[in-house]
Amino acid sequence: MAPSLHPLIDNGVTKGDASFAGGKLQCLCSTNPVEVTLTSNVAHNHVCGCSKCWKPAGALFSLVAVVPKDKLSVTANADKLQIVDSSAAIQRYACKECGTHLYGRIEKEHPFHGLDFVHVELSDKREWQEPQFAAFVSSIIEQGFAPEGMDEVRGKLKSLGLEPYDALSPRLMDAIATWTAKKAGKLPA
Repeated sequence: MAPSLHPLIDNGVTKGDASFAGGKLQCLCSTNPVEVTLTSNVAHNHVCGCSKCWKPAGALFSLVAVVPKDKLSVTANADKLQIVDSSAAIQRYACKECGTHLYGRIEKEHPFHGLDFVHVELSDKREWQEPQFAAFVSSIIEQGFAPEGMDEVRGKLKSLGLEPYDALSPRLMDAIATWTAKKAGKLPA
């Protein structure tokens, strides 16, 4: 039996609604959950195999997307949030009680500054943009996944229409390279 990539994609990817205007995300606490409100749809939704992203129990990948920073607000129980790793580029805010990551924010100079990283699976709505690709696929090996199972994982991702990359998608890698070139004066700002 194939391993669980992520519960929301194991049986297929559900198309989102491009006109979806946002919703609420909640941590997994049964009482007084942290609530984050997004006032727009997300972009660049993808499955991620990195070791930093929050994943549901038993899943190999997280589901993560971005939203403009000004479209995210913490609307309940903000006092329960803490930064997971203050030295990381993405400051991931997690619930102190259940450990669920609610959002990640980049506060320093970075190509993705101004975007917050979110897990729309924490919403009861399913109209969010569907996953577009798979990133950092090889990173699941670093977390203990057997290397001989990687062909099966990549095959499953491709069968779901999610091109597997061992970095971000080419479009996002181009955006990072463009930002870097402009910063270095190699391209006009």
